[in-house]
Amino acid sequence: MKDFLRGLFALVLCIVMPLAAFAGDSGYGVTYDGGSLPGIKSGTKVKMFIEGDKVRFAEEGKEGKDLVVVPASAITEISYGQDVHRRVGAAIGVAVVSLGIGALLALSKSKKHYVGLTWAAADQKGGFAMQCDKNEYRGILAGLEGVSGKKAIDSDAMTVKN
Repeated sequence: MKDFLRGLFALVLCIVMPLAAFAGDSGYGVTYDGGSLPGIKSGTKVKMFIEGDKVRFAEEGKEGKDLVVVPASAITEISYGQDVHRRVGAAIGVAVVSLGIGALLALSKSKKHYVGLTWAAADQKGGFAMQCDKNEYRGILAGLEGVSGKKAIDSDAMTVKN
């Protein structure tokens, strides 16, 4: 009987644990950087959900209330860009303690990854720029390209002519 209960317990754990892992949050955490969403400030943490026929945005912590729902067919453009800058401020702070490490830190760079999304439907038009995590921006771009059928444009490679 004892071996039966152990086997049953192991079986239940084998079924419940994977379900608990997949039942987690399926959205991407991004930071709103600007756009046409009313009532939301730049720098606000937003959760983005890429679904089969739409992209939903909800303020982090308020996943039950959507900020905007964009139909995949209404997406007109997906863009990508980077902001690269040197870590001068951090280097100065570290240089006070250790000159050598501060100098090395001043030579390092940090990148911020931005994804832009524009849409136009019959009743709504808008745009949204978001800062993405360096480990997630490729997945976000692939997901947006997949649901919309549009190819992302590298805004760093674009040249502006007057």
